[in-house]
Amino acid sequence: MRAPLAWQIATVTSIRQETATVRSFTFAVPDWQPHLAGQHYDIRLTAADGYQAQRSYSIASEPMRIGEIALTVERIEGGEVSTYFHDVATVGERIEIRGPIGGYFVWEAAMGGPLLLIAGGSGVVPLMSMLRHRAGAGAKIPTALLFSSRRRDDVIYFDELESLRAADPTLHVFHTLTREQPPGWSGYGRRIDRSMLVDVLAAIGGPPRVFVCGPTLLVEAATEGLVGLAVDPSQIRTERFGPTGV
Repeated sequence: MRAPLAWQIATVTSIRQETATVRSFTFAVPDWQPHLAGQHYDIRLTAADGYQAQRSYSIASEPMRIGEIALTVERIEGGEVSTYFHDVATVGERIEIRGPIGGYFVWEAAMGGPLLLIAGGSGVVPLMSMLRHRAGAGAKIPTALLFSSRRRDDVIYFDELESLRAADPTLHVFHTLTREQPPGWSGYGRRIDRSMLVDVLAAIGGPPRVFVCGPTLLVEAATEGLVGLAVDPSQIRTERFGPTGV
């Protein structure tokens, strides 16, 4: 069996536009290995002159999808890898990848819950893998997703999240839009705060397993708020990245 850190060539088989700046890419992986929800892959691009750029992207797809993975990529201005995916890559593109990687920020249905997921922007990607895994496993663990985005059009996976919520009364999805709310918006309209966390925790009951992923300030605010509400710090797992203004 191939080691997860060995590079291999995967082929882009489909591209889906999620928002104006976010796309999901499905890859056929010749030496596929099962992953855990929350793990990631490294992507490496090599220019004709030998220059290489490498980035890590969380896996969006559920572990039970065989032979392929989906990575959701946000276009970052000036980003060497993300701009290639958005401006150049097409179906049939052959890309160097390695993975799955990571063992800390992972969840599988056997771990149980209740489960609290908190995301900012593209930080929802590994959490979406968890939700897809949960649905595929038929798990009815009380689960809540609190998802912070700038505007309604920036909400990644909005329609799929609505479908998952409609099909499962044990799944609660809370949205907050921090920059602009459309007419009739019924979700939150501010950054994540204590009262919001109180609402979300009440929806699932019991001490939760928590996964928080997003910009550093959001992760810190959510984590501090949860600890202040007596959530056990040992049950909180975090992943963070640079500021995006979510």
